[in-house]
Amino acid sequence: MPETTLEPVVAQLETVRREIGKIIVGHEDVVEGALIALVAGGHVLLEGVPGLGKTTLLRTLGEALHLDYSRIQFTPDLMPADILGSALMDTDASGSKTLRFERGPIFANLVLADEINRATPRTQSALLEAMQERTVTTGTETHQLDDPFLVMATQNPLEMEGTYPLPEAQLDRFLLKILVAYPERNEMATILDRTLEAEKPRVEQTVTKEQILEIRRQSAEVLIAPHVRDLAIDLVLATQPETANAPEITKQYIRYGSSPRGAQSLVQAGRVRALLRGRLNVAGEDIRALAPAALRHRIILNYDAHAEGLTEDAVLEKILDGMPAEG
Repeated sequence: MPETTLEPVVAQLETVRREIGKIIVGHEDVVEGALIALVAGGHVLLEGVPGLGKTTLLRTLGEALHLDYSRIQFTPDLMPADILGSALMDTDASGSKTLRFERGPIFANLVLADEINRATPRTQSALLEAMQERTVTTGTETHQLDDPFLVMATQNPLEMEGTYPLPEAQLDRFLLKILVAYPERNEMATILDRTLEAEKPRVEQTVTKEQILEIRRQSAEVLIAPHVRDLAIDLVLATQPETANAPEITKQYIRYGSSPRGAQSLVQAGRVRALLRGRLNVAGEDIRALAPAALRHRIILNYDAHAEGLTEDAVLEKILDGMPAEG
C-alpha cells in the first residue's frame, strides 16, 4: 500500500472514532476494539456490568457508518428461529401456497447479542455458527449474510444464576474479548453533563459500507516482518503448558493454552491497529498491546490459579514480561 493511500484511510478511521466520541465517553480501548474487529472481519465479546454503554456503542457505530443495526436480547426462552429467521406459508388469491423465508435479526451489518450467556446452548450455537459460516441455512436453501458483518456479544460477569457460560470452543470464535471498565471521575462528569443537555449530539455518517470493505482489503496489505510474526507464535506457544519451552507460570497456572486462532487473531488485529496508528507494518508493540484481548478467552486457568485469585490477564502479563524485548 503506498503512503498516499495510507493517509486517507487513517483519516477515515479517525473520523469514525471522533463521531463515536460525541456519544461514548472514554472507553477508547473498547471503541478501538470494535473498529479493529469490524475492519478485520471478526467479532467481539464484551464483558462488563450493565449501564456502561455497550449497546450505545454499537448503535452509534452503525450511525457513523450508515450500517444496518439490530439488537437481540438473549433470554432462556429464545429459540434459534428467533435469531436466524423461519419459513412462513403464504397463500395467494388463487389459494396456492408457497413457502417464504422471513429473515431474522441476524441479517444486519452490526448485531448486538445482548447477554449471550442467558440463552440456552442450542440458541448460542445457532448464532455462533452463523458468525463463523456467514450464512444461514433453512431446509435446502442457504442465505448469505451481508458484509461487513460484526457480532458484538455482551455478558454480565456478576449474575451467574440462570446463565449458560459459552463453551471454550465457542469463545474461540471471537476475535477479541474486551473488558468494559467503570468510567473515571472526569468521564462520569462528562456523561452527566451530556445527560443534562437539552439537545443531544448528532452523529454524522462519515464512512460508507464500501469504504469499510476497501479499508479491510488495504489492511491485508499491511506488512508483518518475520520477527513480529514469530513474536505472535512464541506468545501463543508460551500459553501452552505441554510445550517444551513453556514458562514456569504457564506450567503452574494454565490448564489449556491458546489454539492457533490466537496467533491468527493477533496478526489480523495487529494489521488494523497498525493502520489506525498510520503505519504500514505491524510492530511488536501491536502484538503486545492486543495480547490480552486476543488471548484472555483462549486460555483456561487451573485450580491453583483460581485458589490464588489469579486472573487470565494477570497470567498473560507475566508471560509477556518474560518475552524478549525485541519485536
